[in-house]
Amino acid sequence: MTPKESKKEEKVDREFQKKFKFEGSINVLTQMMVDPAVVEKRGGGKNLPVRRGEILDVIQFTNEEQLLCRNSQRRCESGAEALPA
Repeated sequence: MTPKESKKEEKVDREFQKKFKFEGSINVLTQMMVDPAVVEKRGGGKNLPVRRGEILDVIQFTNEEQLLCRNSQRRCESGAEALPA
């Protein structure tokens, strides 16, 4: 990883912590796959668009219906219908 990429990741992590009022380090708990049968949803507010079969990094289990996740582009979302990968 180049210093430029490292700096960009740090910036994305700081933005995530500010947006979701997340304290501490960002640790991936597990990975999950978005249900292939789910209807693709457009993002809005704190939710990102969800694509069928997309693999998400789970950062926090907020409740039984919502997860705090990060996709492959390191963009974060709150709430996802996902299956264990």
